[in-house]
Formats: sequence, structure tokens, C-alpha cells
Amino acid sequence: MALPFVDRATSSLPVQFVAAPQWRSWLKEQSAPSRGWLESLGLAGAAGDFAVIPGNDGKAAGAVLVIPAEPTLWDFGALATKLPSGVWKPGDTAPLSPTDAAVAIGLGAWRFERYKAKKSKDGPKILWPQGADKARATAMIEAICLARDLITTPSSDMGPAELAAAAKTLAKKHGAKLKVTVGDDLLKQNFPMIHAVGRASARAPRLIDLTWGKANHPKVTLVGKGVCFDTGGLDLKPAAGMLNMKKDMGGAATMMAVAAMVMACKLPVRLRLLVPAVENSVSGNAFRPLDVVPTRKGISVEIGNTDAEGRLILCDALHEGASEKPTMMVDCATLTGAARVSLGTDLPALFCNNDELANGLIASGEAVTDPMWRMPLYKPYRKLLDSKVADINNVSGGTFGGAITAALYLQEFVPDDVPWAHFDMMAWNNTSRPGRPEGGEAQAARAIFATIERRVKS
Repeated sequence: MALPFVDRATSSLPVQFVAAPQWRSWLKEQSAPSRGWLESLGLAGAAGDFAVIPGNDGKAAGAVLVIPAEPTLWDFGALATKLPSGVWKPGDTAPLSPTDAAVAIGLGAWRFERYKAKKSKDGPKILWPQGADKARATAMIEAICLARDLITTPSSDMGPAELAAAAKTLAKKHGAKLKVTVGDDLLKQNFPMIHAVGRASARAPRLIDLTWGKANHPKVTLVGKGVCFDTGGLDLKPAAGMLNMKKDMGGAATMMAVAAMVMACKLPVRLRLLVPAVENSVSGNAFRPLDVVPTRKGISVEIGNTDAEGRLILCDALHEGASEKPTMMVDCATLTGAARVSLGTDLPALFCNNDELANGLIASGEAVTDPMWRMPLYKPYRKLLDSKVADINNVSGGTFGGAITAALYLQEFVPDDVPWAHFDMMAWNNTSRPGRPEGGEAQAARAIFATIERRVKS
């Protein structure tokens, strides 16, 4: 995606940001024609109100955007879509930092038009907000837009191989090392769960393993669920449940976005990104309900439901990631409908075995307007995953607490001495809002990045 920003221009039109409580006093200071124009539009000075202000010749002479008294970055996200063509100069973004405002403006310009013969017309060009850290803002915009592109791409063009190709491009860009284990080699390398879930597809499963940074730096491990399409397996989803399953690799895309930010900003960490990439399909060799499958950890899992496949591929990757004893390990996954029932689509559920890490993530989320909500790893529910024939079942026998039992399943594969956080997320914007167009979304990515940055710099 081309950024909407320009470094300089021979001429530009001003964009004024007016806090809602100051609207009336600001309006009184405007010229009579401008004031009459704005009043004729019915603007009441509510946050989000926007207008292009004409000059004496009837052409655009400037624009005004009303923001809340305490704005977040998203309050600036509509500029890329609301402003007409031309070159525009944003005013003072205080109290929000110009870098955050730039991130929101850039993300608001994202469009997914890969399959459209008729592309949107070029939008406005916007001068970088004065004082913005261009490199940092660009890194964040490009990383989130990468995730959005990956998630929104239909599964016909985004299978395990294509996801691995995207990781290869990312690794090459930042000088990272990449290892991809494919097909039956997963069995040879002892990743039996990833193989079991993905073997029914004509598109071979694989484990994507990216490493970057100096070996003596703090180890940070990211794990992302990469189910490129989920039919539900033999426990087949209904048509409605399958409709948007191209986004079931949203966790992987989100973790790739975090990795891209870490590498672009050159944080002093030894980064590892693990993405088990599969397609959960139906064929003669598909894994079955009540099969018992081994794991990399060595414990056996009874398959209570083939549609609970995300936790199966993650458990092998989490066990591998934990083997290096990282200073923090985070996984992201579009894991359960139960989390969406609990918290809705905009609020990822956070499960964490370490209060310091959890508090840091929550604080970062609040600081960068990337919210989450902590939910409990409630140990008494672990018995719901007991199996009579294996060490553990991948689902509970009941219908309640599904997000918690899924997280408890994952916790079985993470030692207590490894600080670990698990995000259960939607990874999708159902509607378009300022800075957040409808489509794939890297929820919690900026919060995770901010947490890593703060931990290594503290």
C-alpha cells in the first residue's frame, strides 16, 4: 500500500483540529462566510464532525475536523477518506503525538482492491504531521497493512505455502533467518499435531520458523495460529460458520505484523516467530473425532472435536517456543467463538500466566488505544479436559467457558517459568470506522509491540 504522506509541497491547504469543547469559541473567530457555511452544514461541534471550508472562489481553502477533548489516534483516522484530492497540511495534533496521528491517518488509507478491475481514485496527499517520527510511523503502518492484506486475501490465494512465502519476504527484508518444515518432514522433526491437522489438505502443512537478532539479547517468542481455511474437518462447520474462515490465520498475520515492527524498529531482542500453517480440510486421511494423537511434548490428546484444531497446531509450536526459555512468549489466535460471545468482536481476550506481563500488556493497550480484556486461567476448569483414554482432550464435555478451557489446554504446553500470554481474537473489522476499514485487522499488535519495547528499554 502506498502511504498517503508527502514530505513537502509547493502549496498545501490547512486542516484544523478543534476540540469539541472549544467549537463555539473557534466558530466565532471564523470569517462570516466560513461561519455561515459551517452553520448551513448543521455542524454542532460533535467529535467526528468534518467539513471542507471553501474560499472566496468557491474552491477548497481548508478543512476542519472536530476531535474529543481527550482524543485517541483513531479520531484522526478518517482524514485519508474524508479529505478531497489535493495536498493537505495537518495542524497541531496535541495532546496526541504527531506520530500516533500519522499512524491513524495511514491506516485509514488502507484499501483491499487486489481483485477489482476498477481501482479507487488516488486520494489526498497529506504532509507528515510536524514532529512525527516518520520511520516509526511507516513501520507500524506497513506492518498492520501487511496483516490486513494477508487476512483479507481469500484462501484460494492464501494457503500454507503463500503464508510461508509472505514470511520469506519479511525475513529477506529484515535480514532474518527462515526455516520452513513441510509435509511429512513435520513427523520427522516431531511436530505430529501440525501434521495431523493439515494432512487432509492437498496443500501441505508446514511450520514457519523465523529468527532475528543477536543471540545474547533477551529472547522474545511470538506464535501465531495459521489455519488458512477451516472447514471444521470431519466435524464440518455449517455454511454460515465457514463463510469467513479465510481469516482463521489472523493470529499468524498479527504475529507477523508484530515481528515486522520489532525488526523495522531494531529492538534489541532475539526474536523468534513460529507459525504452524495448515488448512483444516476433509478427505480420506483426515484426523477423526476420538482419534488419539501424540504431541511434541510427548503427551497424548484425544480429539473431542476436529473443529477445535487451532489449539492442536499451537500446542506443538508453543512447546517448541518455550524450549528456549524466552523472557516472554505471546500467541495470537482466532481461537473460540466463546471469546467473541464474552467480549464481542472488538475486544481480544487475554489469558496470561504472569501478572507482570499481563499488566504490561494491558497498560500498553490503554496507552496506544489497542484494548484487550484479561480473562482467568481458572484451574478448576482443567478437569473438564480430562480424557479416559489419553492424557488430555482438546475440548471440554460441556458448552460453557469455552475460551477458558481452550486457554487451559494451551497452558499444558507452556512451563510455569516461561511468561506467556495468549490472545483469543476476532482479527476482523465487521464495519468501517475511522482508521479501521472493514476487513482483516491486526488486533493487539501495537500493544504487544509496545510491551516488548518497554520491557527491553526499561
